[in-house]
Amino acid sequence: MLKTSISILFLMLSAFFLQAQKSGDLGIMGGVTYYVGDLNPAMPFRMSKPAFGILYRQNFNSRISLRVHGLFGTVAGDDAISKANLDRDLNFESKITETGLQLEINFFEYYIGSKMHPITPYLFGGVAFTMFKPLGNVQGANVELQPLKTEGQASPYDLYTISMPFGLGVKYSVSKLFGVGAEWGMRRTTTDYLDDVSKTFYLDLQGSSSATATVAELASDPTLTHNNGMQRGNSRDTDWYSFAGVSVTVKIRMLGKERCLDHQREGY
Repeated sequence: MLKTSISILFLMLSAFFLQAQKSGDLGIMGGVTYYVGDLNPAMPFRMSKPAFGILYRQNFNSRISLRVHGLFGTVAGDDAISKANLDRDLNFESKITETGLQLEINFFEYYIGSKMHPITPYLFGGVAFTMFKPLGNVQGANVELQPLKTEGQASPYDLYTISMPFGLGVKYSVSKLFGVGAEWGMRRTTTDYLDDVSKTFYLDLQGSSSATATVAELASDPTLTHNNGMQRGNSRDTDWYSFAGVSVTVKIRMLGKERCLDHQREGY
């Protein structure tokens, strides 16, 4: 799965740079990120955190674009807030860095500067590389969870994943040079450790107490009520996260075809 996703990313990047001589839009985006997984199974926008990024959109024509972007945000989950499993009482927070490439398909003809086609909804899908590092609040202190091997992993899990963004949005041309947009998209990852929770409890904590438990024990089982091998998470589903936000873009190059079309149809 990882090799296939990397191959797709490479092919899309190759196509992107081969088309670099055509018109493009450069911009910034801001919004929120949130997580869906073992510590938040279903509720959208729960524990949302601020996020921001940059983007470059390569326009092949008025219907199809290819976008490369960088996104920086935070995802978090807490059993005490989601009430997914109060007896488990786990929590995490992780900063994420996403580098992605996605194909955008406009419902209507659109490009920045057009008076005839100033707005369009669009669908998008693609592939991204995401880095993360889950932290847990253990007795009031934030600790890195991956080195603790809270589920008895033979080796620590990777702090990166391939993710697959997909979603929908809308673009609007404000002027000849500027456009704005809004979008909401989900990211399905290839890891189940975005939240450090996947399989079973590892340490046999029967008879332990908070006074004698190690940091690893408390990070694995804050309530100190579970035994080795008891269910801790759902390993059948990988973790997801989402970005919802707005963007402001500027057109940095025009196609002669577009200028000609505007002159003929719109009197520029």
